[in-house]
Amino acid sequence: MGGRAVARVLLDSPLPQLDRLFDYAIPDAMDEEIVPGIRVRVPLRTAGRIVDAYVVERGEAVDPDRPLSEIDTVVSSVRVLPPSLYALARRVADRAAGSASDILRLVIPKRQVRVEKAWVARRDAEAQAVSGPPADAEAAGDAAPVTGSASSAPGTEWARAVLETYPALTAALDADKRVALDAPARPARTHAQSGSGAWAVLLAAAAAHTLAGGRSAVVVVPDHRDLDQIERALEGLVPPQDLVRDDAARPAADRYRGYLRILERRPVVVIGNRSSVYSPVHRPGLVAVWDDGDPLLDEPLAPYVHARDAALVRQGLDGGALLLAGHTRTSDVERLVRIGWVEEAAPKRKYAPRVILSATREGERPGARIPSAAFAAAREALESGPVLVQVARPGYAPSLVCGDCRRPARCVHCAGPLHAPRKDAPPVCRWCGRTAMAWRCASCDGTTLRLASSGSTRTADELGRAFPGTRVIVADGTHPIRSVAAAPALVIATRGAEPEAEGGYRAVLLLDGERMLMAESLRIAEDCLRWWSNAAALAAPGAPVHLVGVAGRIARALATWTQPAFAAAELEERAPLRMPPTARVAAVEGEPTAVEKALSDLRAHVPLAADAILGPVDVPPGERERGAPPRARAIVRFDYAHGADVARALRASVVAASVRGRRSPRGAAPRNTLRVRVDVPDPEL
Repeated sequence: MGGRAVARVLLDSPLPQLDRLFDYAIPDAMDEEIVPGIRVRVPLRTAGRIVDAYVVERGEAVDPDRPLSEIDTVVSSVRVLPPSLYALARRVADRAAGSASDILRLVIPKRQVRVEKAWVARRDAEAQAVSGPPADAEAAGDAAPVTGSASSAPGTEWARAVLETYPALTAALDADKRVALDAPARPARTHAQSGSGAWAVLLAAAAAHTLAGGRSAVVVVPDHRDLDQIERALEGLVPPQDLVRDDAARPAADRYRGYLRILERRPVVVIGNRSSVYSPVHRPGLVAVWDDGDPLLDEPLAPYVHARDAALVRQGLDGGALLLAGHTRTSDVERLVRIGWVEEAAPKRKYAPRVILSATREGERPGARIPSAAFAAAREALESGPVLVQVARPGYAPSLVCGDCRRPARCVHCAGPLHAPRKDAPPVCRWCGRTAMAWRCASCDGTTLRLASSGSTRTADELGRAFPGTRVIVADGTHPIRSVAAAPALVIATRGAEPEAEGGYRAVLLLDGERMLMAESLRIAEDCLRWWSNAAALAAPGAPVHLVGVAGRIARALATWTQPAFAAAELEERAPLRMPPTARVAAVEGEPTAVEKALSDLRAHVPLAADAILGPVDVPPGERERGAPPRARAIVRFDYAHGADVARALRASVVAASVRGRRSPRGAAPRNTLRVRVDVPDPEL
């Protein structure tokens, strides 16, 4: 006779000490309803309340005599947590010293009752029509049966022809390999003859090829503009019912409807942002990540896992091909290529934009923002179409200095930097937002201000006067623009906000390069090359791309379009310093005693190098919440071979610190005494 049946559930809780499976007794009335993957509500004895949870598995009680709480309610009979998704969330969370429930919170949308009821009714009707009533709930599953044939999807031959521009790519996709690909940097026509980037056309062809083979594809891109491009590229290649756009900005009902379609046992193509990498598709055949150097793919919520790292873990668990593509090669991907973990797919014929390194000529004013050669190229290009001008910062004057001593102008209230939001406007503090009406320099007592830099608005004013009668368009965070027509226009855009142009820009001017490179960041050169390469990819074939005022290795890499070689050089420079990605880096932050305890326990359990730990140092008051107690921060550098041990030790410290924080005085809120982030891309002490 078997033991007592129990449901092992994962609580939807942010508390790290609750990140494990709990046994709950199954009431007799719910025995048939309780199946793995459904949502339930269970009592939490320590808190005296009812909490949400997922049933992960059914089993037998280890100790039959031990009293167990019973499941309180079945929220829904739909299995929203497939075993593959739980396994992926668990593996990713363990690698990042985080909680599986934090991963699932990013993936599984909130329940929408009307949407769910309509989906269940359609599912049951389809199952009834195909095979009659199911013998049991397990046979019915939570998915509609496969209908139709993926190989009959339109555009299959066209997709195959696109993939042939990379001779080894089709075979790599069919063999479930990991591939790094340098995408063609030019505009292109989709199967439906709409405009899009050539990168989107290539990834759409890869997804269509995978779907035609009866397997699912997931394409992960940084933002909504990239989503628009890949969606246009898939038009005519993938049937609408087999395409899901998983976008957090969509209405909750639409997102839940899309998630239910993903759960069906039919191949599907999913396009979405960073959390889409976890989509529990049927028969995964491809996960493609576009532009992995974009910070939007770095999850800002715990456990802070980059979409690229999650894709690598997923490929190891679920199989299928992994495609890492971009106009540039990140040092992270280059490291994987160098160790043989990822293969390169070279194009049949390399395409490179026409990049010109623009500098001031003899007789010109030294330090001119736009040299005569770039100015002339813009004037000539405006006769036939739009011209893109990339600048570093938005606004009118992003930074101000004292007119007498040239020191940066600071707010008298919070010492934040002052800027001019628009022409003839009083200076405003970037930190506290106060207007500096009667400003005085703290260094020389001067009262005059000088514009130290030009933002997008000021650049638009200046170029508008230089090209009278020409339409000037500003595209930045305040003025988001997705696309512009092929008519002549000057498009002034901040990095990353450049709109597409019909047929491509007739010229591209990359300004403020030296200022961009001055930022204090480990990856600033890598980021700049990515910003410039992505902007150059918007140029029409043969159109000039002028990089202004930048020389050296990074300028040569852009001009010769050899970004992988630049990434390899970056790796070589970082290796002696043990900086990412040559080594993994974790940041430990919290109350000083908690940080010291965590570092001590880490050294006791993991054989780290003598210089592996940097710090701890005090967190500046400006980076702490108002009224928060002092906090400390430390950086831990460790080899990839020690990753699992380091994550396990740090996770144990987080759990112990959380338990201690829960024992705060009666009436006081629990304290977050320790926070850990593994795989920090750019450590800052």
